[in-house]
Amino acid sequence: MKKMKNDPDLLEEYDFSSGVRGKYAKRYAEGTNVVVVDPDVARFFPDHDSVNNALRHLAAVIESRQEAR
Repeated sequence: MKKMKNDPDLLEEYDFSSGVRGKYAKRYAEGTNVVVVDPDVARFFPDHDSVNNALRHLAAVIESRQEAR
């Protein structure tokens, strides 16, 4: 890979010689859904599985109320 000169964030000990350009480009292009929750909410959810589980239950409640109309 080409060495980037005059970049203050790159230190001499960084070695990108075996790097692969675009390695994750396809996965990135497919899209991601990153959501940042506030700390007061995050303390109730130790991991992404607990967040997904809670949202699935909430979605089921919302769906059942819409069907009841």
